[in-house]
Amino acid sequence: MTLAEDAIAWYDANARDLPWRQPDTTPWGVLVSEVMLQQTPVVRVEPAWHAWMTRWPTPAALAADPPSEAIRMWGRLGYPRRAMRLHACAVAMVERHGGDVPSDLDQLLALPGVGTYTGRAVATFAYGQRHPVVDTNVRRVVSRAVEGKPDAGPATTAADLAAMEELLPADVAKAARASIAFMELGAIVCTARSPRCPQCPFERVCAWRLDGSPPMAGPSRKRQTYAGTDRQVRGLLLEVLRHATGPVPKQRLDVVWADEVQQARALSGLVDDGLVEPFGASSFVLAGDSYEVQTL
Repeated sequence: MTLAEDAIAWYDANARDLPWRQPDTTPWGVLVSEVMLQQTPVVRVEPAWHAWMTRWPTPAALAADPPSEAIRMWGRLGYPRRAMRLHACAVAMVERHGGDVPSDLDQLLALPGVGTYTGRAVATFAYGQRHPVVDTNVRRVVSRAVEGKPDAGPATTAADLAAMEELLPADVAKAARASIAFMELGAIVCTARSPRCPQCPFERVCAWRLDGSPPMAGPSRKRQTYAGTDRQVRGLLLEVLRHATGPVPKQRLDVVWADEVQQARALSGLVDDGLVEPFGASSFVLAGDSYEVQTL
């Protein structure tokens, strides 16, 4: 059997039962899940995905609302610019594709904020096409099993796509199944820090395993911190704005964080990113919120 066939057999017996993998999930549901899952664990994404799909079951439903509602609904998933990208995608799909998620890869890649991974993931997982779908998990599996290296580089390259392309079966349906199988394998078995090699279908043929599972050379990657960072301050500012029923005076935002310089920098960053907009002389609102300016 090939690595792809082994991966598919393992996936069929061990895959997690995730809502966006159900047969009745729409391409829009797949796209939403892929954006939400970027840098966010499944356990946090599941309830957010259900809530999002209940409120906006189609791109047209989301496009009809202002982007501020997408930011509110995003809650505390983190990296809220993803909510803005989803809203921009929804608007573009309404304008260019009659409210449908396109199946053509080039059209997917032309949507706002849709990159190499997301476009191929939607084409493969939503439409069953044959494309190399490569994320961190897939790169790690291929690096270990095929190349004998403990991990891959920090970003997907053309070489990574070519390596995965070679592993895919010629049959389109099997190739799509293999893509999700490799990804799942990297997510729950061939993990970065504690790989569960005895449970891996590649254990007997994995080049890294056969070489004695050598550790990475050089310093290990540091985990991203959150406490005390601008990301934390941005999150606190957005939390105030999400729950506000009108424009929020700057004085109210000033008390969110004791470090005035960092607070000002975080607020300025939110404005620069298009998530927050100044309102009047000294207030702020979420992007797309509209209120009447009160005059004396």
